Amino acid sequence: MALEVGVKAPDFTLYDASKTKRSLHEFAGKTVVLAFYPGAFTGVCDKEVCSLRDSMTRYNELNAEVLGISIDGFPALKEFTAKYNLNFTLLSDFNREVTNAYDVLFTGLGGVEGYTVANRAVYIVDKDGMIRYAWTAQPNPGVEPNYDEVIAVVESLG
Repeated sequence: MALEVGVKAPDFTLYDASKTKRSLHEFAGKTVVLAFYPGAFTGVCDKEVCSLRDSMTRYNELNAEVLGISIDGFPALKEFTAKYNLNFTLLSDFNREVTNAYDVLFTGLGGVEGYTVANRAVYIVDKDGMIRYAWTAQPNPGVEPNYDEVIAVVESLG
C-alpha cells in the first residue's frame, strides 16, 4: 500500500541525469513534488513531464521543487530532459529502492510479465518532510494526476 498523508517522507539519495547525487533532505524548508513515472518516451509520461514543465513558473513562485523519478538510466534522463526542455530535475531509481520505499512499484508494464517500473504517482512533501498529498494511478499507470489539484495543494502549504 502506498504511503499515506501525515507520515514522514522516506529520505533518499538518487542520481540525476548528470550522475550527481541528489537527496530529498537537501530540499528541507521547501515543498517538494515527487512525480514518479514509468519511463521516458512512453506517451503519457511525455505528457506528464510537459505538464509539470509548463507549470514550473508557478511552482517556483511557491518555493516548490519538482523531482521526477523513474527507473530510467542516465542517458534516457538526459535525452528526455533535452527533448522536452525540462526545467526540473529527473532522478534515476535504477535499483528501484525509492520506488519500493514509496510503495509504488508496478509490475507488468506493457503486458511484460515481471517487468517492474515506478507506477505513476505524486507525493507532496512539506517543508518539514511530511507527506501532505499522495496519489497513485492504481491500477492503471496510464492515468495522469490532476495537475490543478497538485498545484492547489502546493499553494495551500505556502
